Amino acid sequence: QVQLVESGGGLVQAGGSLRLSCTASGRTFSSYAVGWFRQAPGKEREFVAAISWSGGVTYYSDSVKGRFTISRDNPKNTVFLQMNSLKSEDTAVYYCGAAGRVAGTIDGYDYWGQGTQVTVSS
Repeated sequence: QVQLVESGGGLVQAGGSLRLSCTASGRTFSSYAVGWFRQAPGKEREFVAAISWSGGVTYYSDSVKGRFTISRDNPKNTVFLQMNSLKSEDTAVYYCGAAGRVAGTIDGYDYWGQGTQVTVSS
């Protein structure tokens, strides 16, 4: 079992930055790939970024590529999502998930956090 807790969300102006954290407890976190997803009101949860267990492989959605960076610190059981040049359309609840391997779809993930709200004002 893996427990995930997201933090770092908040209110920021367009063009600003935020860094989200996904901290894990439970089973060996370093053996899991981690993904970030987001869900805006009235919309389905969508893929944002993912990172392999070693951190050597990363994937991004086209909508965030070049603006967001995913990274991990395995000794600290934490994965980060650095979000720069934020836009109003980035407003959503952001969730992290843990999976056996990198995946870009929700059903690829076994564990989820409770989410953290990101609001970008224009």
